[in-house]
Amino acid sequence: MSLFNSQLFFSFLLFLAAYLAKIGLIKLINRNAGSKSTNRRLHINTAKNAINMVFIIALLMLWSNELQNFALSIAAFVVAIVLATRELIQCFIGFLYISSTNPFRVGDWIQTNNQFGEVAETDWAKVTILEISADTYAYTGKTIFLPNNQLMTLPIKNMNYMKRYINHSFSVVMDCIKTNPYDLVPKLYSKAEGYCFEFTDVAQRYNKLIENRLGVQIAGPAPAIKVQTTDIGKVSFVFSIFCPTSKAKKIEQSLISDFYTLYFKAQENAEVNSLSVSDDKTLIPANNQSNSVGNT
Repeated sequence: MSLFNSQLFFSFLLFLAAYLAKIGLIKLINRNAGSKSTNRRLHINTAKNAINMVFIIALLMLWSNELQNFALSIAAFVVAIVLATRELIQCFIGFLYISSTNPFRVGDWIQTNNQFGEVAETDWAKVTILEISADTYAYTGKTIFLPNNQLMTLPIKNMNYMKRYINHSFSVVMDCIKTNPYDLVPKLYSKAEGYCFEFTDVAQRYNKLIENRLGVQIAGPAPAIKVQTTDIGKVSFVFSIFCPTSKAKKIEQSLISDFYTLYFKAQENAEVNSLSVSDDKTLIPANNQSNSVGNT
């Protein structure tokens, strides 16, 4: 058997060993993994990347002499090859950057520009992200494949703390409000406290945990309501609720419903009071007229 054929044979054995090692480790991790799917996916991803790295290093060592001779024989084309494969090289450098700086790991929520989702897998070429809607905080069913070279130039936001609790903000803008907007704030604040009562203790502890981890003070956990005006002069009610991520949209819809109920009720009471005042004014001239007739 020639040297070349023996190296091909050993290369096939290396590939087979790496493939069987992947299957064996995945089965072992699935059998010993706990109830958290995130930890299982993290361990599987780490094992696959480690086996791939060992396989590539062993393959390079096996073919080192041939690669050296090959590199010498194509020295004139080195620049062209680098230019042709620069995207792949940048992706590999990006993978080394992610691995060394550890800005996120499998299971974290991250945002890069308009891409927002949960990290499902990382490898030397790309990061696989399960897209999450920024409005509903629910999985959209879409998968994003983000090249590693973009992670070296784009800002990366690690939003892992949003998985459990979030400081959810939303606003209600009124075009032409006919009542005093500050009269609605106490009742709306009472409604917001009622919706947040069941998880108040947990929210306080989680809020304190985030502040200790980040070393900064964040809004919450008590709800906040502000009245302000927009750029075109409309009245805006801004709500800020520190609540479980899964309940954010439900609480938002409940508070919007309460706002309109209280607003139309206040507007109705204002109209009734306005009518009663106008009726009193119409009675005054009639009484004056009767008095003048009696004096005559």
